[in-house]
Amino acid sequence: MSTPQLQNILLVDPDHDYLDWATKHLDAESVKILRCDDADKAIKVVGKAEIDLVICDLKLTPFNGLELLDKIRASSPNTVVVLTAAFPTTGQIIESTQRGAHEVLRKEALAFELRGVVEAALQLVDQRRESSPNDDERQVAGKNAIIGISRPLQDVLKVVGRVAQSDAPVLVTGESGTGKELVAKSIHDYSPRRNNEILIINCGAIPDNLLESELFGHEKGSFTGAMARRAGRFEECHEGTLFLDEVGDLPPSVQVKLLRVLQDGSFSRVGSNEVLKTDVRIVTATNKDLAAEVTAGRFREDLYYRLNVVEITLPPLRHRQEDIPLLAEFFLDRIARRNNQGRYQLSHEAVQHLKDHRWPGNVRELENTMTRACALASNELLLPDDIPLGRAPTAAVGTMDDALKLITETCSRDGMNALSSSRKELINYALKQCDDDLSQAAELLGCSVKELKKETT
Repeated sequence: MSTPQLQNILLVDPDHDYLDWATKHLDAESVKILRCDDADKAIKVVGKAEIDLVICDLKLTPFNGLELLDKIRASSPNTVVVLTAAFPTTGQIIESTQRGAHEVLRKEALAFELRGVVEAALQLVDQRRESSPNDDERQVAGKNAIIGISRPLQDVLKVVGRVAQSDAPVLVTGESGTGKELVAKSIHDYSPRRNNEILIINCGAIPDNLLESELFGHEKGSFTGAMARRAGRFEECHEGTLFLDEVGDLPPSVQVKLLRVLQDGSFSRVGSNEVLKTDVRIVTATNKDLAAEVTAGRFREDLYYRLNVVEITLPPLRHRQEDIPLLAEFFLDRIARRNNQGRYQLSHEAVQHLKDHRWPGNVRELENTMTRACALASNELLLPDDIPLGRAPTAAVGTMDDALKLITETCSRDGMNALSSSRKELINYALKQCDDDLSQAAELLGCSVKELKKETT
């Protein structure tokens, strides 16, 4: 019986204590472990030996881990590369994934994750050797505003890095306030279309009778108020990215035209028979269950499958505990710069206070909370009492009637007087909870901004 071939793993890190630990942690009869402490030595080892897996730190000398990744991909395309960092940034995760890294791991999680990642990576070695290298990978410019280091968020960023290079339609789902628009912008910023425009349309905020014109344009006299020909967003966004937020609120007539654009890039302005062509990358987002909307007959099944080629589901903030202090600090920095004032600091008790909250409004709620705390604080050090947290329902709802039931149950559970069943009182309650912010109140009530405006006029 033949002896199984050893698989070669190269560890690259300036920290010799880490190299000692990783060598012992990964020691096995089926692997041979090599090690070096800088990028120059690493590329020489890869040039001389057949290396199956490289595990390297992002901070190396005389060039960094991303540059080493590029050199390895060029000289040994079958080698799998895993990058490590103390606190990898959003840009580093996306960029590393785009350049071909198998994984980007936080060092403090290596004790729990490294062995499993290495086993999975080594299983890819034979498959990687049979495939051709991709010579079209490119370094992208631009910076990303997504803040966080948690594993759920890192998983999302890796998908962003992979999907950004294609033109496949992307559906971004998740609770309200989780950052769907930022993900759409990241997809654009790291795509080949990044030098062109990204246009953002909130489908729920535009009346149905105007939405078709907004997207596809119109001819003069095609409807009351159409005083001149107007190009739509699909024309203006040619060779760019169009982000359709709240896509679940599209009326049936617009769904039909959007399906046609996705099929062959063609459309017509309102009031015209002329067929126009456009080259637009479509990214959509919703906090609704589109599959349920299809079942209920409110959303076209064929359009759903066209939009949902790649789905990215954003985790709620309550599942990103590690990111809450980072986001809070980020918002405090931004508030200080915006107001040209000294920066407030969070006490340890305040940080725990924030982490204990469930954040039904997610990142948007956290931002508003920090803004309110800075506006009312009398001391530069923020304590728990300086950060009032809302008592809004913690579950997403589908209709105002569902919201009424949930809010009433919440009030009863918290020892408050139950609300009456009037829609007016429900709306007033939601507006008060959200400081009269219509968008947030609509999210709380589980309805669109457009529906809420109708109720308040």
